[in-house]
Amino acid sequence: MSRAFDPTKNRVKSPSGKLSRRDLLKQSTAYAAGVVALTRSTRAQAAPAEAEYIVIGSGPGGGPLACNLAKAGHRVVLMEAGTAATEPDLQTLMKVPILFALASADPRIAWEYYVRHYADDAQQKRDSKYVAAKGGILYPRASTIGGCGIHNVLVMMYPSNSDWENISSVTGDDSWAPDNMRNYFQRMEQCRYAAPPPIGAPDTARHGFDGWQPTELADPQIFLADPQLQQMIQAAADTMGKPGDLAGYAQGTLDPNDYAVIQHDTEGIYALPMSRLHGARWSVRDHVLETAANYPNLTIMTDCLVTRVIMDGENAAGVEYMQGSHLYRASPMADPKAPAPQTKVLKASREVIISAGTFNSPQILKLSGIGPADELAKLGIRHVIDLPGVGTGMMDRYEVGVVSQLKAPYSIFNQCSFGSPTDACFGEWLQGQGVYTTNLGVVGGLRKSDPSRPDRDLCVLLLPGQFRGYYPGWQNAFLNPTQFTWLVLKAHNQNRGGTVTLKSGDPRDTPNINFHSFQEGTDTAGQDLASVVAGVQLAREMNSQFSSLTASELVPGPAAQSASDIGTFIKNEAWGHHAACSNRMGPSSDPMAVVDSDFKVHRTRNLRVVDASVFPQIPGYFPMVAIMMMSEKASDVILSSARGVRRGGR
Repeated sequence: MSRAFDPTKNRVKSPSGKLSRRDLLKQSTAYAAGVVALTRSTRAQAAPAEAEYIVIGSGPGGGPLACNLAKAGHRVVLMEAGTAATEPDLQTLMKVPILFALASADPRIAWEYYVRHYADDAQQKRDSKYVAAKGGILYPRASTIGGCGIHNVLVMMYPSNSDWENISSVTGDDSWAPDNMRNYFQRMEQCRYAAPPPIGAPDTARHGFDGWQPTELADPQIFLADPQLQQMIQAAADTMGKPGDLAGYAQGTLDPNDYAVIQHDTEGIYALPMSRLHGARWSVRDHVLETAANYPNLTIMTDCLVTRVIMDGENAAGVEYMQGSHLYRASPMADPKAPAPQTKVLKASREVIISAGTFNSPQILKLSGIGPADELAKLGIRHVIDLPGVGTGMMDRYEVGVVSQLKAPYSIFNQCSFGSPTDACFGEWLQGQGVYTTNLGVVGGLRKSDPSRPDRDLCVLLLPGQFRGYYPGWQNAFLNPTQFTWLVLKAHNQNRGGTVTLKSGDPRDTPNINFHSFQEGTDTAGQDLASVVAGVQLAREMNSQFSSLTASELVPGPAAQSASDIGTFIKNEAWGHHAACSNRMGPSSDPMAVVDSDFKVHRTRNLRVVDASVFPQIPGYFPMVAIMMMSEKASDVILSSARGVRRGGR
């Protein structure tokens, strides 16, 4: 067996050297003190009358952008509809990686959308996760500083180079070319699991080591110490990997973000880099709060629901907003009968930048009079600019879980007593060790579902727990010591049939969201479905190698054996949670494009959108890295514009 993984060797160390229990406490519950102080300071200030830049949304699109603009000396107001989330118990949920499901469902910071996968009611109701009273399927989002970076599964997996090549091709802008985009990854990453290349040696991995976003790997010995998981990891290596991969896994060297891996689109098994520092979640939220503490020209306004962008002709002059807690009706704590607060106005002397996400950015544009003219007319919204592409062409990934029952529980949870004040596993986490430092993502396989596919399009993850999608109470079933899941994630999808349409002209209402999956969408050849079927078959192939450990397959279950049966299961039960492309990027000659390659909303001035909604196609496997790279790029574009510099590469 190879040497045990040692996170202190060949890694970037903290300035103080070895991490202490006190340091970890500062990152967890004690960290709340700084948040409280910042929030009190922000609330004590009168809302500014004007900013140079208004950024709507503090997630992975808007957060880094606001920080960069403030560091460049500009007066920036970062508006967040959610709360500041300063309660110590919330800080703990957001900091302990394994508790991401509980953080996702906490009503104080949750936004619960109920989306449709189909317009066909009969097909929609075949999903066991369908909630009739809500008319859809639960789609969790987060509403606090940092956005979904505070409750996601922490995976920091680099997208495919073809994603950047596509943007460059669609827009004719070679600044989006893959080699240039890698610079933004290196700028933001603080890689803590690989060593910089020796001086003078070629840098083939192209990691970043001085950025604001730490990336770490879980200690593989946590999982290898469990005999059952060791057999599962071996099955993954035998089925999806290459000779020597198991040894590489034990040494922590299977890096999906190595640029050589990206350039060659190399299939195999990989560890899962996480947005983590010393075993605790470190996300956009932390970056924003640190920046605001050091740059008083960055003002964070929480509990501010933007109702529209104020348009003076084609010019974005500022925003109108409501102030109050849980105003947006996606919040489970919203009072649907509460009267609307009086709106307030904030002016922008330079630009308004919408970074509210794939659902809310098109909603804000439409409420501002920018979107399909016929839809706005039906709701009595004054039409400003006819952009029919707003809220159309939405994409998501397809996911399904192959869930099985073990005959005996895992050993990794033996010392854990979830929620107990004497939980030994939480005590280990306070020392930067143990299973709580992980997101339970044991190993992932990246491969083509069919040799004819141009990119690796399947990501198959091993999770020691139960995950079959989102439904009320899913978080309570996730941490299960006697079940395991192969999560099949389909990347590089063909279907772009999703829509975001307004339910009403009330900005507190959630929009109607319909992904028009599979047969209702644009993938007429059925490639997406065939690929997910192949993923389920792959998971079962791995399960057959350790069948002595399992009592039964729970999902899809023994009734789904043929490819046709598996396909029916997938059409009924598949879900997604990486929605993108609802304001897609493209040239002005494309009637369905919403923004150009500089993020400017077509036919407007001083208005941009910077978030996942502008991707022309959904990138890679997990969106966090791609969105943060986009945010870094947008910072350069906007700052160049502020200096009056005209970019080349057009």
